[in-house]
Amino acid sequence: MPDKIMPDLKKTPKSLSPEKYAQLRAELKSPYRGLRRFVYVSFAASGAIGALIFLAQLTSGQEIYRVFPNFALQVGIVALMIWLLQRDR
Repeated sequence: MPDKIMPDLKKTPKSLSPEKYAQLRAELKSPYRGLRRFVYVSFAASGAIGALIFLAQLTSGQEIYRVFPNFALQVGIVALMIWLLQRDR
């Protein structure tokens, strides 16, 4: 009875090409992978730009206790996004 409800997924349907079927199965295993990667790269780029700005403020001689926490946060965001991108692979 379960075979009638769940067809064998190892067989390629006749209406799809094998390449398209493989692409759909990969999307089924990890949905929205492209969107997740775009978000990771976008946030990492934003964090890198922020880190450069706060690094410039640090080197210009502003108070370290006001600028360093923001700089550390930006570096942490970049590190987190790189880690998530590596884990997604």
